[in-house]
Amino acid sequence: MFILQLALIIIAAKLAGGLSAKLGQPSVLGEIIVGVLLGPSVFGLISASDTLSTFSTIGVILLMFIAGLETDLDEFKRSGKSSAYVGFGGIIVPLFLGYFTGIMMDLSNMQSWFLGVMLSATSVSISVQTLKEMNQLKTAEGSVILGAAVLDDVVVMLILAILMSFAGGGEVSLTTLVIKKVLFFVVSILFAWKVVPWAMNKFTKLPVSEAVISSALIICFVYAFAAEYTGVANIIGAYIAGIAIGLTKFKQEVFEKVETLSYSIFVPVFFAYIGISAEFTGILENLGLIILLSFLAILTKFVGAGVGAKLSGFGWNSSMGIGSAMVSRGEVALIVASMGLASNLITKDLFATIIVVVIVTTVVTPPMMKWSFKSKEIEMNSKAVNQ
Repeated sequence: MFILQLALIIIAAKLAGGLSAKLGQPSVLGEIIVGVLLGPSVFGLISASDTLSTFSTIGVILLMFIAGLETDLDEFKRSGKSSAYVGFGGIIVPLFLGYFTGIMMDLSNMQSWFLGVMLSATSVSISVQTLKEMNQLKTAEGSVILGAAVLDDVVVMLILAILMSFAGGGEVSLTTLVIKKVLFFVVSILFAWKVVPWAMNKFTKLPVSEAVISSALIICFVYAFAAEYTGVANIIGAYIAGIAIGLTKFKQEVFEKVETLSYSIFVPVFFAYIGISAEFTGILENLGLIILLSFLAILTKFVGAGVGAKLSGFGWNSSMGIGSAMVSRGEVALIVASMGLASNLITKDLFATIIVVVIVTTVVTPPMMKWSFKSKEIEMNSKAVNQ
């Protein structure tokens, strides 16, 4: 049965992605929407399962691995200041506005802060695919978006640890969490510098088929596991692994083969699974709250990250593009929300509402980016004509 579901997901995702592209939108938008149609919320042809979830996880890991392979490290280094402005702007604005919104909703002080933390989370896996389709991934804006996403993940998880320690969230130790994160980044950078090139050279000499791609995938998955184990999102580990292998002579071969493998099966499943796993039970009863939180989630990230980009020297259209790319909450917000539910910091009703809000932010991100970056291109072409 799973094999048939896999075939249905791939053909539906490809057809919907092609239709979305013909309508002038990123293909990822069509792939997510067709997932909603296939899932229990509409036609009920496919249900979320552990196997599909695993395929989806592999898809997002490979997507971010490819983004790392395509990253211009020199541009990434130059964008450090801008990434900090965008990252902190995209955290501070939703954190405090989310808190005040929680207070107005009669949530407790701790629950209000937790709402702010959930709204501060960012997942750029959707944005990465959209940037690739628009040929913006290797630009200064693309580097800033990826750098800000790494910063966002680390800072939000640190804030979450502090919050849960105050709330008596059990085994959360801020000191341990900080040490684990610092160790991950230090060790991963050292490995990227010394161990990864050595390992690739050694493994690729083995007399077996596809030794290069196998070696690269091993490194990717080990980095993803290490990141997740130390409290950093697995996609950040995969991204760093991609950068590390991108510095070796195997970059082009790995990129071509991983891209073929990923976009044939795993990445379409990831985007479709976002829609398949969406649950809209009780949406009418909480419609007002969903609209409010969706508007707040979109506006706070767009403004916070966008203003940060502007303050770091980007033009308005580029700033809007960067702000749009940070809007999607994705799996990072779902992880935070799940931790809140397990610690009784949010109710089941609020958790269900947050899931719908995450889906909304995911769906609106690609068209927002498309519009913003198209405006940037129009502005640049206009300036070229005037000159």
